[in-house]
Amino acid sequence: MIFLGPVYRNLYAHYAAHINHFPLIRLVMLSLDKTILYLLLFLCARGLYLLLRRRRVNFWRELLLFIFVAYVLLVWFLTVFRGTYYYPWQLVWHLHRSLTVINWQPLVETLKLTQGATMFDFYYQSFGNIAWFVPFGLLAPGLMRRKRRMLRTIVFGSLMSLAIETMQFFLITGITDIDDWIFNTIGVVLGYLVFAILAAFWRLIRRGSKQTK
Repeated sequence: MIFLGPVYRNLYAHYAAHINHFPLIRLVMLSLDKTILYLLLFLCARGLYLLLRRRRVNFWRELLLFIFVAYVLLVWFLTVFRGTYYYPWQLVWHLHRSLTVINWQPLVETLKLTQGATMFDFYYQSFGNIAWFVPFGLLAPGLMRRKRRMLRTIVFGSLMSLAIETMQFFLITGITDIDDWIFNTIGVVLGYLVFAILAAFWRLIRRGSKQTK
């Protein structure tokens, strides 16, 4: 790890023997490390772009864009680019895999997880996949124009989930499962509902403040 190596080694020394799902912690730490690297590259590219355009910068929009990009990068590193590699040329593609390894039956495999010794895998598969895409539905609309914002948010979020499942298939970095796409899309919808509620409250607050003036 480039940035978080010392932190991970400290966690490993103190907790690896006591936490059953410590490999999940390692995955999170490695994904965060990659996110930091590519976020720095994004900031450099974005800064150069804004400098060349010579337009007035909207600080809050740029902050929202920064948070959204950080979120998207983290999701991709957690779900697709899981190996210890950091750069695109290190990827190994498997272009001749059989489509039979894909789970095409909705919810069948997820429900089987309820029969395991613990419910952790079931909760992670269902609620975890939903939770990971709630931020997409919450953040993306703020970067879009108001026209058809709900539809575009859901479509783009669904397409991102589909892209992740496709890349997992060709890179063999996860199980390509229609359930993941379903739960991810539900997460996008829930996130957008939260955005819509917050936006409505904000409009009421602004309207009230104007009336008191």
